[in-house]
Amino acid sequence: MTKIISALCVLLVLGCEPFVTEFSDSSDAIMYEANHKTSASYNGGVFTVVTWNIRFGIARFPFFGDSCGDGVVLDDDAIEKNMAAIADSLNRMNADIVLLQEVDVSSKRTGYLNQVQYLLDNTNLNYACYASMWKADFIPSDGIGRIDAGNAILSKYELTDAERIQLRLRTDQDGLTQYFYLRRNLVKAKIPALSQGEKNLFAVNIHATAFATDDTKQKHIDTYLETLSEIHTSGNIFVTGGDLNSVPPGSITDFCLSDMCEDEDYHTQSAEEYHKEGSYFENFDGEPDILTPLYDSYAAAISSVDANLTVHFTHGPSSSYEINNIKYDRKLDYLFTNHQWVDGLSQTHQGAWELSDHLPVSAVFSVEGIR
Repeated sequence: MTKIISALCVLLVLGCEPFVTEFSDSSDAIMYEANHKTSASYNGGVFTVVTWNIRFGIARFPFFGDSCGDGVVLDDDAIEKNMAAIADSLNRMNADIVLLQEVDVSSKRTGYLNQVQYLLDNTNLNYACYASMWKADFIPSDGIGRIDAGNAILSKYELTDAERIQLRLRTDQDGLTQYFYLRRNLVKAKIPALSQGEKNLFAVNIHATAFATDDTKQKHIDTYLETLSEIHTSGNIFVTGGDLNSVPPGSITDFCLSDMCEDEDYHTQSAEEYHKEGSYFENFDGEPDILTPLYDSYAAAISSVDANLTVHFTHGPSSSYEINNIKYDRKLDYLFTNHQWVDGLSQTHQGAWELSDHLPVSAVFSVEGIR
C-alpha cells in the first residue's frame, strides 16, 4: 500500500501543476504596509531590535510536529487571542525592527489569517517584507492542507531592496519528502531612515535547519556569514538574527532526555534510535562551535559567556515542562551587529513563554561611533 501511495504522489507531482512553490536562489521578498500607519519618525538616536520565532501563533498548542502533540488545526478564536498577545508584547518592547520566524500568511492550520498583516495593523510597526519557506496548495500529510509560512522583517520605518535568499535544501531526504519539505531562507532589507551618513543599514533574518543530519546546517550558517560579510565589506551596517537552531559555544549538546515524550525511549540499548531527532547537536558537524565565527566577527546582543546562562535560554518545548518540569532548556535565538549594542539593555523575554516554544530576544542598537 505504501508503494501505491508513493507512486500516486509521484504521478500527481509529475502530471499536474506543482503543489509546492519552488524558489529561485534569490528573489524579491513580498512587501506589506499597515492599513493605518503610526506617525513614527526617527530622531537619530538608539533603536530597538527584536527577534522572535512565534510558532505561527499557536502558542502552547500541542502541534503534531513538535512537543509530543498530535494536533494540526487550531480554532480561529485561539489564534486571534494568541496573535493579540504577541502584538501586545511587541508594543511593550517598543520594537523598531522585528525579525520573525514561523509566520503564517495563508495556512489552513491557522485559519488562513495573514499574520504579517495582523501584526502591522495591531502594533506600532508600519512596514514588512516576507519570504516564504513553505508554500503549497496542499500538503498530503497529517491534515495540513494549504500552507504558506516563512520569515518576516517588520519595521516602524520603510523597507526597501527586500530580498529572499534561498538556503540549501537538505540532502538527507528522499526525493518525494524533499519536494514537500521546507525551503528555508534568509530575508534581507534596507532601512533608509535608520541609515547613518553614507552607511546604509540592513536587517537580515534567518531560520536555519533544525533536523538535518547532513551538512545542511553548516551550509546555512555559511550562507548567512557570506551575506553579512558582503554588507560589512561594502562599508554598511547590519542588525541581524533569528532562530539559528544551533547552541552557543560551550553548550551541552544532548537534549534527548529533556525533549523526550512519555512513550519514547532514548539512551538505552533497547531504544529504536539512541538519540532523538533534532535533540542531539553533535549530529551536526561543528557544534557546539558552529556559531563561533559569528561571535568572533560581530557583536552579540547576548555574549557567548552569558548565552549558556539559564536566564538567556530561548527554547522550551511543552514536553520539557510538562514531562520533565524544565521550562527553558537551551539558547537557539540570537542577535548580532557589525557595530555595537547599548551595554546592559539586551534582554531575553522569558515572560513570553506561554506564547511560543521560542522566546524573544531584544537589544538596543547604539549609533555612537558611526562615521
